[in-house]
Amino acid sequence: MKRLISLATQVLVTLARIGTGAAFLVIIAAVVVQLLGRSGVIPTVIWTEELTRFALLWLTAFGAGLGLRSGALVNVDLVSEALPGRLPWLLRLFAAAVTAGFAFVLISPAAFFTKIGARQTAPALGIHMNWVHAAALVALLVLGIFALLRVIGMLAGNDDGLPHNAPEEL
Repeated sequence: MKRLISLATQVLVTLARIGTGAAFLVIIAAVVVQLLGRSGVIPTVIWTEELTRFALLWLTAFGAGLGLRSGALVNVDLVSEALPGRLPWLLRLFAAAVTAGFAFVLISPAAFFTKIGARQTAPALGIHMNWVHAAALVALLVLGIFALLRVIGMLAGNDDGLPHNAPEEL
């Protein structure tokens, strides 16, 4: 069970990092094109601002789970970790379970929101908005799966619920 949880977590972390990196590269490219256009080096294009906003949504969608895993999301551990005994562990378990629960409950409305986007078009890029709205769906899926893996890991005894920093971040 521990190996399965570890493997699933590593696959998800890798996919989330690739998605986050790809979205960041799109932002960098769009901003460079925008700056070149504003400085007169190339003709000005109108789609860079819109692409940057959309890529930022995708960056957030892929990065939310990584933030949960690394402890970069807002946390109230100052209070919870000061509690005695097993209470900090129980609060971390409760928080992860509630996060997973909310994320999974919101998947259906997010899928409906994504479907609505098929009837809308982005003004500058001309793409269907379901590609943009899908970022909300992906964010909920990624966050929910990361939180669920934390709950399973805590219940299985191979995770204490504390943030996991990447080796290169230590």
